[in-house]
Amino acid sequence: MIHTIENDELIVRIDTTGAELTSIKTKKNNREFLWQGDPAIWASQAPVLFPIIGGLKNGTYTYKGKSYSLPKHGFIRYNKNIVGTQHSATKASCTLSSSEETLDGYPFEFSFTIIFELINNQLIVSHTIENKDSQHMFFSIGGHPAFNCPLNSYEAYEDYYIELENVENSKSYVLNDQGLISKNTISVINDHKIWLNDTLFDQDALIFKNIHAKKATLTHKTKGPVLSMDFNDFPDLGIWAKPKAPYVCIEPWLGYADVEETTQNIEEKEGIQKLDEGKTHNSSYTIAITNCK
Repeated sequence: MIHTIENDELIVRIDTTGAELTSIKTKKNNREFLWQGDPAIWASQAPVLFPIIGGLKNGTYTYKGKSYSLPKHGFIRYNKNIVGTQHSATKASCTLSSSEETLDGYPFEFSFTIIFELINNQLIVSHTIENKDSQHMFFSIGGHPAFNCPLNSYEAYEDYYIELENVENSKSYVLNDQGLISKNTISVINDHKIWLNDTLFDQDALIFKNIHAKKATLTHKTKGPVLSMDFNDFPDLGIWAKPKAPYVCIEPWLGYADVEETTQNIEEKEGIQKLDEGKTHNSSYTIAITNCK
């Protein structure tokens, strides 16, 4: 089912399958800012990452001595069991609760809700995770929205850069050929800017652990800011696209893929979040379309 939310400036569509954004358009000029998922390049648009981000070593982890399997990025993506609710013209949500199916790969009772709300030129994406179990719950949460880039056919990918605000750790970690985070790093930030080009993602995603940036702005070199993302609740960040593809993903993360030296014990997983029994986690990020008019 597709839910549509809109206000005077934006119209946004959400597919309850995967709780995935499918469109972010301006009202005035009908301009589409979200990648439209060309299956010949990359069929997704804005996957929701839970309860892991990226991949696990050999696709598995252990908890209390037992081995479990989870797909890359977890089980919200592509999930048809998510329940959608239209709260108002400007607000909709999607919810998934633990079930026999989720418990098979993730032994925790939980409720997961993602809320999409429009306020002026901003789309606020909020996550609420409730631990309904009688034990600690371990999880990661993240967004993966892909934005059209370039916006116009006469522009080049190289005309754009991503500017990061308040960068504390500028090292980008490199994935190995098994999709695990190695100790190797590269430098891609210059004066708070990451300039986009056709070879930037040849080694897969840019992965920033504990970057503690607060805001990322997609900017055209002469026309200025296109859109920005505020992600104060997310200390980690991924930036990615298929090489030579006309989009870029800005991904706020709480956690990341397994590192090479992982023990595979989820309680020891680097970047993992721990939620006490009966407690609730809340985090949100905001996408602001800079020029709606």
